[in-house]
Amino acid sequence: MKKILIVDDLHPAFKIAAQDLGYEVDDLPLIKKSEVLEILHQYEGLAIRTKFRVDKEVIDAAPNLKFVARAGAGMDNIEVAYADEKNIQLINAPEGNSDAVGEHAIGMLLSLMNNLRKADIEIRNGKWDREGNRGYELKGKTVGIIGYGHMGQSFARKLKGFEIKVLAYDKYKTRFTDDFATEASMEEIVKYADVLSLHIPLTKETRQMVDEEYLRHFRRPIFFINLARGEIVNTQAVLHAIKEGKILGAGLDVLETEKFPALGEQNWYTALSENPKVLLSPHVGGWTFDSYRKISEVLADKLKNLEL
Repeated sequence: MKKILIVDDLHPAFKIAAQDLGYEVDDLPLIKKSEVLEILHQYEGLAIRTKFRVDKEVIDAAPNLKFVARAGAGMDNIEVAYADEKNIQLINAPEGNSDAVGEHAIGMLLSLMNNLRKADIEIRNGKWDREGNRGYELKGKTVGIIGYGHMGQSFARKLKGFEIKVLAYDKYKTRFTDDFATEASMEEIVKYADVLSLHIPLTKETRQMVDEEYLRHFRRPIFFINLARGEIVNTQAVLHAIKEGKILGAGLDVLETEKFPALGEQNWYTALSENPKVLLSPHVGGWTFDSYRKISEVLADKLKNLEL
C-alpha cells in the first residue's frame, strides 16, 4: 500500500480522502525534522503546510518519494528545482485560501483608508479627534495589483462593487483582462495607482523587489498592501516612503522576519510597530477557519489526478 506522511497541521479532510484513494496515511503534525529524516524512505508522499522545509537533505532522505503536497499557495519552503530534478511531483492549493486572502486585503485596505485602528485606539484612550481621522473613499480610485494568479484575481473580484478601476500586472501572463481587472504595464501601474497590492511568490527575482527605488517611481501617494511574502519588501524602504508621504498607509500581513523573539530584534521593528500608518497582522491573510478545510479539500482533489 502506498504511504503518505503528514508532518504539519492539515484538516482531516485530506487524510480521509487519501485513505479513500487507497493510501496508508501517518498523520504526525508534531514530528521533528530529525525524525522525519529517519523514516521518510518508507513513503511515496509527503504533506506539509508552512513550518516544514523540503530541502535537499529531506529529498535525499526520501528515495521513494513521488510527490509533495503543500497545503497552501507558496512553494518557497520547497527546493523546487531539486525536487524537479528528482522527478518529485509538487501540488499545492492556492484555490483553497484565495478567498481568505482577498477578503483580508479588502479589510486591511478599508481600515487603512478610514483610520479605523488609529481612531479606535484614540477613543479607548480618551481622545475624540474627528478631523485627525478623516479618511478616503475607495470609489473612483485606481488599484494596482502585482501578480494576477489566484490571489490577485480573488482581490480583484472582491473590489468589483466599489466602482473603481483595477489595473493588474503579471510578468508571466498576457491577455488576461477580464470583468474584474485590466491588464497593464508596470509603467501604467506606477503612473495611475492609488493603491498597490502584492500577490506574487517569493523567488530570487522578487526578493527585496519593493525597495526605495521601486517606490520612488510611483507618481501618486499610495496605500500599500502586502499579503504575499515579507521578504519581497524592504521594510526600511516602506517606513521611509511613509515618512516622505509616498505611502499613505501600509497593511502588512507578512514581514521580512516573522515570529518573536526574532521579529523584536530587527532594527526596524520599533519604528514599524509604533507607526500609526501601519496595520499589521501575523501572516493570517490566507488562514481562516474556512480556508483550513478548503485547502485540504483542494489538495485531496489534486491527489486524485496525480500520475504516479
